[in-house]
Amino acid sequence: MDPLALIQKYYDVESPLYETLVTHSRQVSDKAISIARNNPHLDIDLQFVQEAAMLHDIGIFQTNAPRIFCNGKFPYIAHGYLGADILRAEGFEKHALVCERHTGTGLSLKQIERNTLPIPHRDMQPVSIEEQLICFADKFYSKTHLDGELPIEKIRAKMLRFGEDSLAKFDYWMTFFNV
Repeated sequence: MDPLALIQKYYDVESPLYETLVTHSRQVSDKAISIARNNPHLDIDLQFVQEAAMLHDIGIFQTNAPRIFCNGKFPYIAHGYLGADILRAEGFEKHALVCERHTGTGLSLKQIERNTLPIPHRDMQPVSIEEQLICFADKFYSKTHLDGELPIEKIRAKMLRFGEDSLAKFDYWMTFFNV
């Protein structure tokens, strides 16, 4: 599978959105691969991580997020399941799960219902080690500031805004992945 070829099927390679998506996705992919290599005992599928990390945000073009050049009709929080729908239609179910489950530290059905989020009402928390790793690595990078890795304290503050559970999961991953 060639993630860039799949991205290019949906994005104009000359657009600032393409540049934003690919830059961010490469950052996440590189971080996830680095973490995986530092944890050989976890037996992480490196090829899958590289592919899925490159595709985890493929659905953003369908959302309304002008700061990152997205002019779609859906709220940004929908990009995960929208990307999953794209990847399922392309025949990549396992990669689709990464899209669907990477928002925040994952979204439980309880969180979705309690906050009346405009996304399908189902559990969207990362399950496999690869899903968790990509979700974790994604927290280190912003699509609005592509110039480097976010400081841990800034990430922790953002996670806390999503609730104590999100912060606790991020902190757990920090220890689990030896970061």
